[in-house]
Amino acid sequence: MAETNWPRQLSPASGGNENSPMDTALEKGVTTVSDTKQKLQIDEAVRIASAKVELEGEVKVPEGATGIVLFAHGSGSSRHSPRNQYVARVIRDAGVGTLLFDLMTKHEEAEDAYTGHLRFDIEFLAKRLVDATNWITARTSTQHLRIGYFGSSTGAAAALIGAVELPTIVAAVVSRGGRPDLAGDALPRVKAPTLLIVGGADDVVIGLNEIAYAQLTCEKELKIVPGATHLFEEPGTLEQVARLASEWFKTKLQPRATAQMG
Repeated sequence: MAETNWPRQLSPASGGNENSPMDTALEKGVTTVSDTKQKLQIDEAVRIASAKVELEGEVKVPEGATGIVLFAHGSGSSRHSPRNQYVARVIRDAGVGTLLFDLMTKHEEAEDAYTGHLRFDIEFLAKRLVDATNWITARTSTQHLRIGYFGSSTGAAAALIGAVELPTIVAAVVSRGGRPDLAGDALPRVKAPTLLIVGGADDVVIGLNEIAYAQLTCEKELKIVPGATHLFEEPGTLEQVARLASEWFKTKLQPRATAQMG
């Protein structure tokens, strides 16, 4: 593999941590959207079987939802990420369910904090995402829901590979500040409509997304959020991400007959 010029936030040396000091301000600031706009039909903590481990997560589905979005969080992050929690709330307010879960166990996270090897193991992350998808589609209460993926950082590549692995199940993908280029040869085989969202000040990642975008042959869009850096910390930028993602999923995760007519 050729040497990659990593942005600071994604470099193996820095661990590609999705969390930052801005998260505290984020929790106090933009996370004003609550679940009160949509009454939840399902709201539960879950444990998802994947090979020999169990992954912790939370399923929240509004009444009348026809789809559910699985979050593949970025490197160094977790289901508790304020950014993903905020985006998930906006998605639920659009009438779409969410499953946020940890791609690694606590033991794996501790090990990866020192080695950094799992957060950039895209096949490993994609396998965990596929296992979570099979788990959610096997549940009686959620098996009718159409599936979407929301991936950030390295999780975006895992989401695209997962969409290739489950072409008849995954109906939409959104990448936030992601590395879709890391999906490699899988990109031309993605069938699910894909939205790539990148910060306008995230120069290196814009270029990598443009490369990946050119290789996608599915329905696709590339949206640049003006003035946003990699983590969308600037005022109003994460709100734009959440709006774009919720609109994408609300449109693409309609019941199958409705989606085909549209």
